[in-house]
Amino acid sequence: MRFARPLALTAQVWYPEGRQTVEEALAASDVDTRTARDLGYTSLPVSEDVAPPDMAVRAARTALDRAGRSADDVSLLAHASVHHQGHDAWSAPHYIANELGARAAVPVGLLQQCNGGAIGIELAADRLARDPSGAVLVTTADRFLMPSWHRWLTDYGMAAGDAGTAVLVERGDGAAADLLLHAITTRAAPELEVMHRGDDGLNGGPLEHSPMIDVRRPKRAFIRSHGAETFTKIAHERIEDVVAACQAEAGLARGDRRLRFAVLPRLGRKAMDEAYRPPLERAADTEIVDLGRASGHVGAGDLNASLAEIAADGLLAPGEYALVLNGGGGFTFTAVVVSRTER
Repeated sequence: MRFARPLALTAQVWYPEGRQTVEEALAASDVDTRTARDLGYTSLPVSEDVAPPDMAVRAARTALDRAGRSADDVSLLAHASVHHQGHDAWSAPHYIANELGARAAVPVGLLQQCNGGAIGIELAADRLARDPSGAVLVTTADRFLMPSWHRWLTDYGMAAGDAGTAVLVERGDGAAADLLLHAITTRAAPELEVMHRGDDGLNGGPLEHSPMIDVRRPKRAFIRSHGAETFTKIAHERIEDVVAACQAEAGLARGDRRLRFAVLPRLGRKAMDEAYRPPLERAADTEIVDLGRASGHVGAGDLNASLAEIAADGLLAPGEYALVLNGGGGFTFTAVVVSRTER
């Protein structure tokens, strides 16, 4: 999706004060040495007392303040998550809207696995193209606690950190934003949904397949039936396509020096080296940046957290662009191209 005029983004990420370093995880036998080396994380943020929707509220309040916007200006609030939000048969997006005082907003929940925050921005862009009034707030939040989720061992290729993110998306005319969104592109690979289902039948209730969420088991079944190379081949094709298309939609040729860097998802280092880095390097001739070593994989919010840190850390000069890549189970891959404003 390309835009006649760029959209304005104000992005924030909220991390809890608590952290588990990799050394502490090794000492507690939460992870073994080989897995820790393959993951390459230094620490994971851990929230013991702040629930996911409240993380999203904290990030959103900061984003609204930063943009000089009131919660009354929000016409749509899209909230994405991967794991339990704090209550059953209940709407976290409505809770977030109520806590913010966004009474005019339509709260919507997104279940797009780890690509939920990215899809939220794409849906925001689509809404603003049809209705330019107001602003769209995209939030994500996840907390990964036992007994349902072991943050180091539930899945292969990643360890999970707790965080909330918020991205305010507006028309660019006069908006006091930190980043401009020039293009957002998504490609899906629904033939890979089986990777998170394996041989399991569809059960009648949560945690009937195992007492703890275990993504490793269906992935092992997928590899037995289809081979790891099946996933790698399809992922490489979709990622290379989505990155090339997003650059073209942003008006950037391959090798354009204005593209300062491209950002990887916040997965484990080995997983990114196998699945994400090769096609990204083929499609984008620029520096590859990894922003997730001290955060881990933050559920639905990897791309959104990276946007916040690009803005906060001053990683772009005016006139420079960044491409941020993300993916999520299902599978769906999204790339965005942003530039820094003069702010």
